[in-house]
Amino acid sequence: MEDCQFPTTKKVPSVQIKSQSNVADFFDIRGIVHYEFVTNGQTVNQVYNLEVLERLREKVRQERPDLFASNSWILYHDNAPAYTALSLKLLLTTKQITVLEHPNYSYSPYLAPNDFFLFPKLKEILKGGHFDDSSDIRSNTTASLKTIPQNQAQNCFEALTRRWHRCIDSQGEYFEGDNAGIQQ
Repeated sequence: MEDCQFPTTKKVPSVQIKSQSNVADFFDIRGIVHYEFVTNGQTVNQVYNLEVLERLREKVRQERPDLFASNSWILYHDNAPAYTALSLKLLLTTKQITVLEHPNYSYSPYLAPNDFFLFPKLKEILKGGHFDDSSDIRSNTTASLKTIPQNQAQNCFEALTRRWHRCIDSQGEYFEGDNAGIQQ
């Protein structure tokens, strides 16, 4: 019997991308108001969120002076512990920043515009792109944020209103997603 020779296979090492970027973003029906990238290794906690809120407040003053002057802008964020900390609530009260409270349900992606609108939109725009490093990711993400039309931001908040009512009606239970009215 002859020796059988099988082709040898080369093991290709897997490469893990170490470059990761997280973005803190705030938008309204007119579009993006403020965004910033979270530094690698940064812990997103109440101290960090206090700093972000101060920068957001300044950005609202610059970008939405009418809302700032009349103190008619409303902050809506999830009920993660970093957002419900006493120090954060104190800042919001001191600066007279109105917060739209979540229903008494645990975190729900149905009520998070970033989860059902903004992040999927960014993924759609950035899909298939090749990025060299964090700087490249950030510049492409920044450019993508700026391309989202105002009408899509408006549609997002209309969808949020529908989702809010559905979440309350279902008492926080699962329901099929509502992307109706969100132009992709």
